[in-house]
Amino acid sequence: MATERGVETGQPARRVPLNLVIGGAAVVAVVVSLLVWHYSGRESTDDAQIDGHITVVAARVGGPVQSIEVVDNQQVKPGDVLIRIAPEDYQVAVDKAAAELADAEATARGAEAGVPIAAVTTASQVTMAGGGMDQARAGVTVADRELDAARARLVAAQAHLREKQADATKVTRDVERLKGLIAKDEVSQQQYDAAVAAAESAQAAVDAARSDVTVAEHAVEVASSRIVQARGSVAQAQAAVETSGTGPQQMTASRARAAGAAARVEQAKAALAQARLNLEYTTIKAPAAGIVSRRAVEVGQVVQAGQPLLAVVGLEDIWVTANFKETQLESMRPGQRVVVSVDAMGDRTFEAHVDSIAAATGARFSLLPPENATGNYVKVVQRVPVKIVFEKGADPEHRLRPGLSVGPTVYTR
Repeated sequence: MATERGVETGQPARRVPLNLVIGGAAVVAVVVSLLVWHYSGRESTDDAQIDGHITVVAARVGGPVQSIEVVDNQQVKPGDVLIRIAPEDYQVAVDKAAAELADAEATARGAEAGVPIAAVTTASQVTMAGGGMDQARAGVTVADRELDAARARLVAAQAHLREKQADATKVTRDVERLKGLIAKDEVSQQQYDAAVAAAESAQAAVDAARSDVTVAEHAVEVASSRIVQARGSVAQAQAAVETSGTGPQQMTASRARAAGAAARVEQAKAALAQARLNLEYTTIKAPAAGIVSRRAVEVGQVVQAGQPLLAVVGLEDIWVTANFKETQLESMRPGQRVVVSVDAMGDRTFEAHVDSIAAATGARFSLLPPENATGNYVKVVQRVPVKIVFEKGADPEHRLRPGLSVGPTVYTR
């Protein structure tokens, strides 16, 4: 009975004061509000990695690899020798190009020297052609006059011959008549002898006149041949004048030959410069500072021009490419502070800032961009690449590597 009474008459349970409940609820509300306010000004993503400049070094000329001066993961500076290709073939090409340049320069000097010579020769030809034409024409005039004189002498000689022939005929007839008379002693012997002597003298005069005619005829023939020769000289002089008239064309041709020789010199210079460049290309140097990686060549291997040999990964200029959802970009702007945690370093954080936001979503740059106008459409939240740049001096030891996964948090407020 006592126990039952005790139960029945036990003390009432304690109650929490109402003011404490209200105070606790207020504190919780404030804390939740502060947390909401604090985290509402942040945007984070785990779809992010470090990017950097990876320079693929390729051979610019082909040939067997003579030596390799670096190993994988070796740090190099700009200009450091990486690989050497056997240079013998390219040295021969340089020597050949140098010889061809010397030959082209000698030819050009000869062609250039020929221009003033052609000018002087052309002027001399013009002068000589003009003088030769005048001389030839004068020769024709003189030959014409000589021919006229020779013809006149021939006419006179022929007339003199006819005169002497007439005289000879007369005295011959006188002798014939005196022959009959002297037989009859009708004329004296003296008269007859005088007639015979006169006949013989007349005949001699005829012979002399005939010789004069022959001489005159020969003179006419000589004068005629001189006319032909003089006219031939005129024709030659005319041809010389016509030839000298091509002087400007000859000068143009001479200058064109000189210009062509000069152009061949420039071609030979370009060929020599290219040969020297190819010889330099046999020594492959580092294009930038970084770490050697992905070496894909061995000594003795014959490589081709354009063949990738190794890569140089730059560590001086690295950044983060973070793919945020499109719904996270409303308040994101370039210049905003970013804290980047790196998974490979135990979530160690680095200070950075938003550099820029890509001009298109990642899907637009994919190999097969989505085409929403075909088939059934399902809305997918797109991601936009955001470039985040580390603050200067954030990684002095260069421990960050392209490809590492990171977790950036952008403070939008």
